[in-house]
Amino acid sequence: MLKIGVLISGGGTNLQAIIDNCENGKIDGEVVCVISSSKLAYGLTRAKRHNIPAYAVRKKDFETPCEAEREMLSILEKHGAEIAVTAGFLSVLSPEFIRNFPGRVINIHPSLIPSFCGKGFYGLKVHEAALETGVKITGATVHFADEGCDTGPIILQKAVEVKPGDTAEVLQKRVMEEAEHVILPKAIQMIAKGEI
Repeated sequence: MLKIGVLISGGGTNLQAIIDNCENGKIDGEVVCVISSSKLAYGLTRAKRHNIPAYAVRKKDFETPCEAEREMLSILEKHGAEIAVTAGFLSVLSPEFIRNFPGRVINIHPSLIPSFCGKGFYGLKVHEAALETGVKITGATVHFADEGCDTGPIILQKAVEVKPGDTAEVLQKRVMEEAEHVILPKAIQMIAKGEI
């Protein structure tokens, strides 16, 4: 059973998709801890409902961002997490964090990388950019996190149609439901089975 740590910042819908797929046997693993960058993240409630240890580690509560990341690494280690999944985690992890968890951090990004990614592209901003550009297809990407921002090796991608009249919020919901919640659990299962 793969031991999974999940890093979140908000509602935790991708976290819920991971939990559901672990519980229904589609992922040979278990979520051993959830770490949020916000005390108010609804994802913490989702974790507690499933008896998963949940922590809020806010950078502003530490003298330096490095100290906050060391606390996160300590929590992952304490629970024996074999991979860390950044699922709607709004902070870019430092090179030091990545070096301390090498090849074991994966991220879900709400676009088809290399489109609409990198610094400044997160949350609704990604979907606003897609609509402004007028693309007909968008989607989501699961990739390994490296020392850059959305630059690590791609594991899986799934395309989603952009429909006439879409708002950023409507498109975000469609990308989550049709792509993110599908490919993130699939990528984790690929890791659990040693396929990548």
